[in-house]
Amino acid sequence: MYRADIAVDHEPHKVLMARGEFIDESRHQRHVPYKIYYPAAVRLGPLPLVIWSHGLGGSRDGAGFISRFLTSHGYVVIHVQHPGTDSGLWEGKPGHPWDVIRESKYTAEDVLNRYRDIPFVLDQLPDYIENNPDIGQHMDIARLGMSGHSFGANTTQVMAGQRFGKSGALQSLKEPRFRAGILYSPVPSFNTESAREEIYGGISLPLFHMTGTDDTSPIEGFGYERRLEVFGHSSGPEQLLMILTGGDHMVYNGSRGQLGENQKRHTHENIIKVAALAYWDTWLKDDTAARHWLMEGGFAAWLDGEGSFTLKV
Repeated sequence: MYRADIAVDHEPHKVLMARGEFIDESRHQRHVPYKIYYPAAVRLGPLPLVIWSHGLGGSRDGAGFISRFLTSHGYVVIHVQHPGTDSGLWEGKPGHPWDVIRESKYTAEDVLNRYRDIPFVLDQLPDYIENNPDIGQHMDIARLGMSGHSFGANTTQVMAGQRFGKSGALQSLKEPRFRAGILYSPVPSFNTESAREEIYGGISLPLFHMTGTDDTSPIEGFGYERRLEVFGHSSGPEQLLMILTGGDHMVYNGSRGQLGENQKRHTHENIIKVAALAYWDTWLKDDTAARHWLMEGGFAAWLDGEGSFTLKV
């Protein structure tokens, strides 16, 4: 039986972190910073690897509460930072970061580079594992998951097969090395001309969509209902949707931005951590107890009125 209540407060392994950057010579020496969460224990064997992508104006330092928790339960998590759509948009500029970001300009090439950062980082991992055995010993690159918050969720959607671009010229950068993904605040397509089936029909990964009733976009201002478009049209197997009651946009990042304090923050963070762990245990560790609990009513009951859960097969 999957013991979710124990998992909430239990972090069995000490977590270590490493920072660095990969340099892509094929993209004009593009520097891609990363932050790796890995367990200190040395005899756990190769562990599943989860990639995390930040939102617009974010960095590799966001969402640490999720990654520390996952890592303590036997995962390696790599946070990828995307120059051009990262904290460089606002750092060192007067005003609140959100206000600065709203006025910032980034290009279609910046977006493409963000998407291309993910397969580039995956390509670097075999050499990284060989050259850094103290960390590399923990990485099993045959068991890969993709995740991200807001713009990072959009990046995950693209890796899962969502098409992007203008009508009549949609592109795909689907990454076949991933087994499954988690979308923290999914982002609907801003292409209003193409059929939704054309945009989302290429998604072929299982995805866990997480949002909340107060998950309003801090930049564009649309409400959480628009985020449900991704779930409604995704064609991949086993699409899961959790809507936290009162859950807001920044709870997934572990920071508040311009949002006021939310009395449900601690409760929501615990739910997010356990939901993510059960999902990755299902898809990256083939844990039948986690799968049964998550997919057959245990998780929905465990939410205990704090949100709703929907499964689309």
